[in-house]
Amino acid sequence: MKALYPIVIRGMGSYVPEEVVDNAFFTSYLDTSDEWITKRTGINTRRRVAKGEATCAMAIEAGRRAIEDAGMSPSDIDLVLVCTSTPDYQIPMTAGLVQHGLGLPNCPAFDLGATCSGLIYGITVASSMLKADSYDNVLVIGAETLTRFTDYEDRSTCILFGDGAGAMILSRSPDPERGVLYKKLGADGEHLKCFWVPAGGSLEPSSERTASERLHYMRMRGRELYKIAVTKMQSLVDDALQSTGLSADDLALVIPHQSNYRIIESVRTRLGLPKEKVAVNIDRYGNTSSASIGLALDEARREGRVREGDLILMVAFGAGVTWGTLIIRT
Repeated sequence: MKALYPIVIRGMGSYVPEEVVDNAFFTSYLDTSDEWITKRTGINTRRRVAKGEATCAMAIEAGRRAIEDAGMSPSDIDLVLVCTSTPDYQIPMTAGLVQHGLGLPNCPAFDLGATCSGLIYGITVASSMLKADSYDNVLVIGAETLTRFTDYEDRSTCILFGDGAGAMILSRSPDPERGVLYKKLGADGEHLKCFWVPAGGSLEPSSERTASERLHYMRMRGRELYKIAVTKMQSLVDDALQSTGLSADDLALVIPHQSNYRIIESVRTRLGLPKEKVAVNIDRYGNTSSASIGLALDEARREGRVREGDLILMVAFGAGVTWGTLIIRT
């Protein structure tokens, strides 16, 4: 099958903060239990940034590791794309900070915000730019510092989120059958307020009122979002296989966004795949939004679960709401 975008992943890297936050942290002050958290979400631990650490620092380290893994030097990178919903600053872009931190003077850089679907959007954008011969080596990073936007007084959301970054270097492939075989992106703003941060933007600037009402933290209508996500994730996978004529057995690995273990299991069950064919890291890292797929893919490659020529399916659904699916021959 000829690739829509003939690309190759030249190198990958990932980073998570040192601090581990286990379920006991929440049970120590909230009316909840380890059993309840694990049963509802599949999460046992998550990582949290240290004081003075944020999205930029994690993205730089993941990017540095990807460059090293590819056997490249920073000067080989000619575009930096950072997928994040938790930038270091409202202005300027985090990608510029990452570009500078990696020592890439004059290299173009920009942010892309598509929440949990961010890395899939980013890979698609980077692949199209490579296909157009605009660039040679694109560094795509998904990085999030969600714990800084987490309301630790909200039992329904504070248990869910962790911080981390995953990076990859994409280059053109000389093999026309290697790369992105299928892609589908989408969004539906009707459900925007299922998951959002009400204040801090141009519509509702920071004020004493927004701070006192805790409007700078993430808010979620969990049950509503869960129902939409389960249905959409399943239909995205079905559409991808039907459109390509592939079967689940053809896939070496499925990498879903790590939002909830029950959603991941619904996808796996629908495909009839054994557990070893579905990447899962939510138990250790929680929901890391646009970082989750990059983290999972980097781990899978290092463990030997993904090899050259394998077919992998990535699928994500996130706030906004946004969604995306890719099938890539590595």
